[in-house]
Amino acid sequence: MTAVAQGLRKQVNVVKQVALGTLGSTGSQTIRRKSGVGQAMRDMYKSAEIVSHHQSTGASYGLKKVDYKLDGELSAGTYQLFIEAMLEAAFASGGTITASTIAATVGTFTDSGDGFLAAGFKVGHVVRASGFTGASTNSNNRNFWITALTAGIMTGVFLDGTTQAADAAGESVTIAAVGKVCKPPLTGHTKDYLTIEDWYGDLTDSDLFGDMVVASLDFDLPASGNASFATSLVGISRAPSGTQVLTSPTAETETGIMAAINGRLNVNGTSTLITGLKISVANGAAGTGAEVGSNSSGDVSRGVIEVSGSFTANLRDQVITALYEAETAINIATVLTADETATSDFMAFVMGKVKITGDAPNDGTSNIFRTYPFTAEINHAGGAALAWDETILTIQDSAAT
Repeated sequence: MTAVAQGLRKQVNVVKQVALGTLGSTGSQTIRRKSGVGQAMRDMYKSAEIVSHHQSTGASYGLKKVDYKLDGELSAGTYQLFIEAMLEAAFASGGTITASTIAATVGTFTDSGDGFLAAGFKVGHVVRASGFTGASTNSNNRNFWITALTAGIMTGVFLDGTTQAADAAGESVTIAAVGKVCKPPLTGHTKDYLTIEDWYGDLTDSDLFGDMVVASLDFDLPASGNASFATSLVGISRAPSGTQVLTSPTAETETGIMAAINGRLNVNGTSTLITGLKISVANGAAGTGAEVGSNSSGDVSRGVIEVSGSFTANLRDQVITALYEAETAINIATVLTADETATSDFMAFVMGKVKITGDAPNDGTSNIFRTYPFTAEINHAGGAALAWDETILTIQDSAAT
């Protein structure tokens, strides 16, 4: 008898290509997943001939099309390649400052030198402090989520629930963003192509998908349970074979899965009790179409980066509805941690300019909640030396490299 491939023995390995048409072969990463499904499709052209035998004379093959869909549970560092490809930029270091003018008070760091904005810190980022040697040693080496920011005052919360002790300035204190940050840039956009291999090790069979462009990202952050991630890609080619191409991949990440119960969410600067948050990013990626003499697209085009989503909240008051009625542009910032330790892995999402587009309620015998769909847009009120990024979406990943 012949063995049948099993999903448990399949590897999904991914690598960034150096250019269109140059498929990857080394440096791949095995991706954790719930499912990874690639497929190759063909346009078909049915004959419209009328013939005496009254029977179809068949169909002809047309353009080849390739797509891939990956679903997983959200964890730090795992989906970096896909996020960078969608946001058209690499993850980069965030703000950092070292000064003897920084003091600690409950819920804030203060800098009499007014250096926080110039150092590159932003609302929604997670930072860690070090160097306090006086009363506020409990401020050291803990994830601190920034909820408000000026040049001299950094307001926020420790994600493990610690209440910091006050400490006067005078020590050499360093505050630095944790991990790295990715956001769509104003200029210098990248155009990443990925090679994805489904390696069926129990059969020694391979499906190699080439010139794959990320078309969408979806983050689902429930009030209880594991956060999830999904991405879809559009590509140009699939090559089945009996040999593994992306050999010796880097092993899967081992970071903890994000559980929304460990996270925080602010809507318009106010901590909000929600029952779910969804963020979707799309760019309309599609094959560039047929060319005479070729049965596949020559490239994959991309449109503008669009961000939308929704959040749900139990009906307690009309505060959010009032924002919707007044057509108020708001901001949304959220952070999810893998656990409740001081230096837990995390991912943070910041949208500086958001418009709520509805507030439909449910009904029934249980609790009533409203669903608030939204769309985000580039926040031109942000920028260098300001409290917000000038972008549509910022993602910070504690394990990004």
